[in-house]
Amino acid sequence: MTRQTGPKSRQVLVIHSIPPLSSSACLARGRRGRSMAAPDPQPPPGKPPLPWRARLLVGAASALHAASLRGDGTVNRFLLSLFDRHAPPTPSPVAGVASTDHAVSDHLRVRLFTPTTTARGGDDDSKQLPVVVYFHGGGFVFHSAATAQYDELCRRLATAIPAAIASVDYRLAPEHRFPAPYDDGEAALRWVLAGAGGALPSPPAAVFVAGDSAGGNIAHQVAARHPTDVSGLVAVQPFFGGEEPTASELRLRDAPFGGPERLAWLWRAFLPPGTTRDHEAANVPDAIRRGGGGDRPWRAFPATVVCVGGWDVHQDRQRAYADALRDAGAEEVAVAEYPDAIHAFYLFGELADSKKMVADVAGFVNRRAEQLKQRALD
Repeated sequence: MTRQTGPKSRQVLVIHSIPPLSSSACLARGRRGRSMAAPDPQPPPGKPPLPWRARLLVGAASALHAASLRGDGTVNRFLLSLFDRHAPPTPSPVAGVASTDHAVSDHLRVRLFTPTTTARGGDDDSKQLPVVVYFHGGGFVFHSAATAQYDELCRRLATAIPAAIASVDYRLAPEHRFPAPYDDGEAALRWVLAGAGGALPSPPAAVFVAGDSAGGNIAHQVAARHPTDVSGLVAVQPFFGGEEPTASELRLRDAPFGGPERLAWLWRAFLPPGTTRDHEAANVPDAIRRGGGGDRPWRAFPATVVCVGGWDVHQDRQRAYADALRDAGAEEVAVAEYPDAIHAFYLFGELADSKKMVADVAGFVNRRAEQLKQRALD
């Protein structure tokens, strides 16, 4: 499906939720000079299509987050700890994936997920796997690599790709503001590139960065700091902001996790005191445009896929991010659309869109890893 849009009348190719075999082919078409966006960003009237269990969990999480954010800018972490269920590491594989915790520094931990030979379809143990350095979401304030939902998501990714997943337990705001999570992300990437202290089953075939929500923001910043060391970037509903509200922020203010007061609190907790949401850490599309002709080598920016949900308040900024990267010279940028998806839909493994997103990410990582392998042989 194509249409003409924008001042340059560029062709728009739409990626909906797609089967795994076609996802990699479609994602590969998101190259420089071609834009991908939803044919109609307006969600249907009513509420997002969620099963009752997911709807209850979303409501409970929203209420818990609201109760834990104090008016003085601090967080009630004790309250959060009562409901943020943690999963322990499993050195003995569970469902074909082993996990172990590793100290990168005094304050930085990484949980490493490794698929077993059986989970990899009987592959030889010596076969090199790609490594995905993953950053969890939570508005820079909530969750950890041990949060049960993120533990489960990383296991699904490890099996589907298959790949080793290095889930980063970066420092949280407001105790640790900008740029602490970015610095932790960079340190974790360096740790993986240096061999992860011998914890990887083999030298990585390729190293990707990925993240959701605030973690997608961190993944972008880490890729921007080390564009030539990163094989690809997966930004799942990345959390960006700005002072001027977008159409989706106005339209979806009552959607799950879309409340403007909550979002404003999160940005105040993370950004340097006295700055606005037009700071380069929040308004990333604008920062890319301002630096498009400057000293950042955007043409060297790694191949990128941006996952966008039709019920996500941040969707306009996510599409603007993809457009800004393309306009600045990035060679390969794609947008994968999930029209029925709320923010954080990927944490509900029973949802069809969640399964398709994991398959789409697997297709992107495998296609990109094979592409780089062929380049090395040529």
